[in-house]
Amino acid sequence: MGLSFLSTPPPGWEEGFLFDVYRGLIRGNGWVSLLEGLGITMQIALGAVVIGVALGFALSLMRISKSKILKGVAAVYLSVIRGTPVVLQLFIWWFVVFAATGTTRLWVAIIAFGINSAAYVCEIFRGGIMSVDKGQTEAGRSLGLSGIKTMMFVVLPQALKNALPSLGNEFIMLIKETSVVGFIALVDLMRAANLIMSGTFEPVVPLFSAGILYWIVITILTQLLTLLERRLRRSDNR
Repeated sequence: MGLSFLSTPPPGWEEGFLFDVYRGLIRGNGWVSLLEGLGITMQIALGAVVIGVALGFALSLMRISKSKILKGVAAVYLSVIRGTPVVLQLFIWWFVVFAATGTTRLWVAIIAFGINSAAYVCEIFRGGIMSVDKGQTEAGRSLGLSGIKTMMFVVLPQALKNALPSLGNEFIMLIKETSVVGFIALVDLMRAANLIMSGTFEPVVPLFSAGILYWIVITILTQLLTLLERRLRRSDNR
């Protein structure tokens, strides 16, 4: 229901900035549209980071493998994805790949951003793996573990721990990058602000409101990431 019952501005809100707030956020429940848009933004970012982590992990193993074919495939993937704009990739997924499949815009956006994120997550994981001292691998092998078991039970846990802060930063970047999904008519937070602006012909309130919501979410995530990094440092010092 929201605040749609306020069909007229409250007393003292008939002009100036308060009237802009009224018509931008209260009349027509613009604030509800912004929160729903934020929900879409978070769905895309969460879905994309799951795909990005899974695919990026596989790509990182391909990058460090001894197979020239696997290394070559991973190198081409990284070159293409990192060498083209994410909005172009989004267009290709929506207008070309999934054009006749009936796939929803939300899922197309999740897939597009997930595949894009994987190229960066790959390097995060590869850097985490390379940061593990070679003596750890030698110790695992000296205990009789196979190469695969040494990687799975000795190297990867330490690599994941090293990569966690960077993965958190990647998630924060995804939240901001999803602001281009309005190009395929998906109503995320930025698109919701644009729709309010086009309906009221007043840009300040909807744009700054969207900016404040982005800032709140990213600030909370940044603080959580800072706490995580502190805990990891404390565990390293034990």
